[in-house]
Amino acid sequence: MEAQATYLTIEDISSAKTEIMKSEMVGETPLLSHVQYLFQDVAASGVDLYLKLESMQNTGSFKIRGVVNQISKLIQRNRETKLITMSAGNYGRAFAYFLHQKGLTGLCIMPDSAQQSKVEIIKGYGITVEQVPVSELQPTVDKYVREQGFHFCHSFDDRDLIAGYGSIGLEILDKVPDLDILVICCGGGGLSSGISAAVRAKLGTACRIYAVEPEGSPTMYESFKSNKAVSIPTVKSVATGLSPPYAGKMNFAYCRKFVDKVILVTDAEILDTMKKLFHAGLVVEPSGCAAMAALLSNKIPDVRDKKVAIIVSGGNISVDELKDLIS
Repeated sequence: MEAQATYLTIEDISSAKTEIMKSEMVGETPLLSHVQYLFQDVAASGVDLYLKLESMQNTGSFKIRGVVNQISKLIQRNRETKLITMSAGNYGRAFAYFLHQKGLTGLCIMPDSAQQSKVEIIKGYGITVEQVPVSELQPTVDKYVREQGFHFCHSFDDRDLIAGYGSIGLEILDKVPDLDILVICCGGGGLSSGISAAVRAKLGTACRIYAVEPEGSPTMYESFKSNKAVSIPTVKSVATGLSPPYAGKMNFAYCRKFVDKVILVTDAEILDTMKKLFHAGLVVEPSGCAAMAALLSNKIPDVRDKKVAIIVSGGNISVDELKDLIS
């Protein structure tokens, strides 16, 4: 990933957007414009606020964009369709949905801490689920690949996946071509990689880009400090979708090149943001709230009179879970 030529081009991302849109499994999500009035503190700061609602995407998160491009490209290359992945929820759900739509089967390795509701949704698409301790996720996948010939679909560190996520950046810039600041939720780094690559290709350095992680799972933050992708086996956050035990190596290279800074937010800030979004009429899971939490907690610098876009990345949360978290 050192050479610039290996990074995705705007043509790569545009091609991925064409691929996923023709699948009829992905829709262009709403971009709420000039909605600072919904949040008193934001309005007072002089921000012109835009919310990109990937929480309203098919399967409830942005993940389907990457999955469609990733697995479609695998099939086009006549690769083995005996597929395996590891996921705590949203990627697994999109993976299962796509395979179900295509009449394919697959295996999803999930942490034993995953919410049972998410496990059941994935099983409901006909996908086999195996739950293991977090530390055993990658070894279990590796064993199936080595011994049974499965092809591993990485849930964040994959070029075709990143290209699919880049389509979000193109959609935002179609509506706000003079965007000043973009704030993205970050877990393993796939979403931040794709969107930032697209926006940098269009706007260069004219737009500041921030990735936001929970304090309890700061893998990309620590990777920036170490100048290499790092692992943190003891990650823990209410934002489980932003809590992989390591940052992707490819994702780190993209984020290091295209993202200005990684910002950390607390679980309390995430939950407070979830409550404020709910009162604004938006149902968002904790992982989908991190970017907005950074803005509401005044961690994004120099926002006055700036056009600021926030990625609201997922809405997969049950009524009971929502009640437990914000009551």
